[in-house]
Amino acid sequence: MATTVVSKVVSPVQATLLQRFLAARQATEEACRTLTAEDQMVQSCSEASPTKWHQAHTSWFFETFVLAKFLRGYQPFHPDFHWLFNSYYRSLGNEIPEKKLRASFSRPSLETIVAFRAHVNRHVEELLQQDNVPDDALRRIVLGIQHEQQHLELLLTDIKHAFFTNPLHPIYREAQVAADAEPTPSRWIEFEGGVQEIGYPLNTADPLDFCFDNETPQHRVYLQPYALENRLVTCGEYLAFMNDNAYTRAELWLSEGLDTIEQEHWEAPLYWQRCTDDSTGWRIFTMGGWRGLSTMLATPVCHVSLFEADAYARWRGCRLPTEAEWEHAASEAAMESTGLLEQGGLHPLAATSDGLTQMLGYAWEWTASAYTGYPGYAPLPGALGEYNGKFMSSQMVLRGGSVATPTSHIRTAYRNFFTPGTRWQFSGIRLARAFSHNE
Repeated sequence: MATTVVSKVVSPVQATLLQRFLAARQATEEACRTLTAEDQMVQSCSEASPTKWHQAHTSWFFETFVLAKFLRGYQPFHPDFHWLFNSYYRSLGNEIPEKKLRASFSRPSLETIVAFRAHVNRHVEELLQQDNVPDDALRRIVLGIQHEQQHLELLLTDIKHAFFTNPLHPIYREAQVAADAEPTPSRWIEFEGGVQEIGYPLNTADPLDFCFDNETPQHRVYLQPYALENRLVTCGEYLAFMNDNAYTRAELWLSEGLDTIEQEHWEAPLYWQRCTDDSTGWRIFTMGGWRGLSTMLATPVCHVSLFEADAYARWRGCRLPTEAEWEHAASEAAMESTGLLEQGGLHPLAATSDGLTQMLGYAWEWTASAYTGYPGYAPLPGALGEYNGKFMSSQMVLRGGSVATPTSHIRTAYRNFFTPGTRWQFSGIRLARAFSHNE
């Protein structure tokens, strides 16, 4: 669905914001272009949501938090959508359908959801073509764009899992996966540590400057000298871990991790499957279909849980980085971001540099840091305060983005978070260790 931008735009800020809004909305629609209506109803695991629901919920966000408040005379598209596509904002009402029931929404139809999106697009355009749109409205549209991009990434990871669980294993899109025989050699990049600042330095005077509330306030931390491995752990390196009977060795695992792998019968990352037609005995499901592991040994291992990442680090005699170490290292390095969504690979490629690489894009990197608020953290006022703060319990921080993350959505201060058993996201491993001048 293409949207035509009319010529009247009253300020450069509003013109820029309208372009960003339309680009984010069109990116979601392009991601759905090859999917059937039946594809868009599937909810294949507890973490996932149907594609149709993602499209409706992101429109609900703009309608609820922007249009209903700031566009005079706005009429909601449908009165039931206010509660039907609410995800978890209980301060807006307790009538929220259970997440596990989202796949039962045969109605409203996909055509109705597409019409809902067009309705919201037209009215956001109308708002941005008015004079003197309040800064609060502009900031909420910026937040809505970032929310749309988050759901675009979730939509892609959810479709991957849906196609994996389909016995026909359909291909979403042909995806480039480099068949390098040998990975770039790993080496340790050392950092002196000391007092460092982390967190995003938000410019509150600029309505287009953005970070999520959980990235603030910027604050000082003290880091002991440390070292990070220059690249992500590869599939070949992880295969060696598996071949050393690591999934049966209790000494490598956190207690809850050991319980999880025994209960779930894990013996490999998600999307790895035993086979007889590859020399390694394994194949991997990608957005482009099945690939023999022997062709992917140099690519980063992904779709691992925090438990698996931690166990691998122990096996190597290392540890996972803290989020402060990760952010400090990322801010010190010249960051290339060739692994993000716009590059089109939809599977992380092998490293090509022996410097600190694969920090942005490729795979989300588990850290050893629990997801809590920074010193002085304050959630946004009102219902938007439920966006991040209410999840600061029993979750771990991931950093860096993935091949499904839009380029304009990621930054070194970005904090993602999941429970430690989560594997359906593009989540990988980077190792850390202490660094001493005496070594």
